[in-house]
Amino acid sequence: MNDWVTVCKIDDILPETGVCALVGKAHVAIFRPYYSNELYAISNIDPFAHASVLSRGIIGQHDDELWVASPLKKQRFRLKDGYCFDDENNSIPHYEVKVNDDGFVLVKVD
Repeated sequence: MNDWVTVCKIDDILPETGVCALVGKAHVAIFRPYYSNELYAISNIDPFAHASVLSRGIIGQHDDELWVASPLKKQRFRLKDGYCFDDENNSIPHYEVKVNDDGFVLVKVD
């Protein structure tokens, strides 16, 4: 699959939160950290707990880097690329995400 998949309306994602969507076979966490259309999409699977929970994590920022902390074991994953600050060997996939002119959120999964 190399297409854009419509997930929801931008207004369905409250600012400063994340949501989970099944895109193809991928569990994707989509984050809206600000009151804008700026979005980030990473895997929703916590590689340490082996659970689909990252969309429920707390969004944080340090040194201009946005990240989410896993709600289970607290490891931090950078939103722009899924890099794990606590163990680079457990970094996770990230996905292209955008909002179209009609206000729908689309995720691209290869």
